[in-house]
Amino acid sequence: MSQMKTAIVYSHSAKKTALVANQIKAMASMKGIEDLNVDELSVEKLMDYDRLIIGVSTWFDGELPRNWDELVPAIEDLNFKNKKVAIFGNGNQVGYPENFGDAVGIMADLFESLGAEIIGKTSIEGYTFEASRALRGKFLAGLVLDFENQHQLNEERIKKWVNGL
Repeated sequence: MSQMKTAIVYSHSAKKTALVANQIKAMASMKGIEDLNVDELSVEKLMDYDRLIIGVSTWFDGELPRNWDELVPAIEDLNFKNKKVAIFGNGNQVGYPENFGDAVGIMADLFESLGAEIIGKTSIEGYTFEASRALRGKFLAGLVLDFENQHQLNEERIKKWVNGL
């Protein structure tokens, strides 16, 4: 059986997301994680992987960053069955409590609708927010980090999340 191919996909121009992506790569036991820049990514390349780790920050009032504007419509008709997708992102639970980490939820909804298995859910314990599209019962659909209000918890949250993948 061949080794599963894993890619971490994020915008290399998004500084906080890139910082987290580098920490994930350093902590991950999965060797050979390929680093892909969403700004330069083709759909064909994306489909080469069995596991995707998607990094996305929430912009404005719960929107995806513009970096994803081209890729999202391009993958909406594809089949991600038999692919595992883990999603991490940034949010601000004090400044934007009504849509904390919404981009993680938007991406989870998208990939789930395309047949992917979403892995890497995290407990809402320790977070304080009003609403999030990433909310799945008592869990978030992925890892949501709050650099503005809980940066001191990021490293431990990343480590715990990576170990659970």
